Amino acid sequence: MTDPHDHDTPRPPGLPELRHRLAEFAAARDWQPYHTPKNLVAALSVEASELLEIFQWLTPEESARVMDDPDTAHRVTDEVADVLAYLLQFCEVLGVDPLAALAAKIDRNELRFPVPEPPGE
Repeated sequence: MTDPHDHDTPRPPGLPELRHRLAEFAAARDWQPYHTPKNLVAALSVEASELLEIFQWLTPEESARVMDDPDTAHRVTDEVADVLAYLLQFCEVLGVDPLAALAAKIDRNELRFPVPEPPGE
């Protein structure tokens, strides 16, 4: 097991670097005309459905162990990557900062769904 604080372990790329790589990848292939918000959100939906398909008929217990099988784990990680890639490209096209959007949504949810008071207080 690797220590996350080990300085010899390469750091995974950050969100800005990944967004830039995705934009460069699409630009190098002249895909920008196809990367409209409608097309990207449709592709995002398809990829999310492919992730769902892996879990479709599993019991809750089986779904909790899905990463135990190397082939299934590989499928899950590939679909997660596809979902994230399309979400990031969608955000890029519309100028949405996904981390700021998530932080704002968590803030709103904390107000909408306060922590319940313990019984008897």
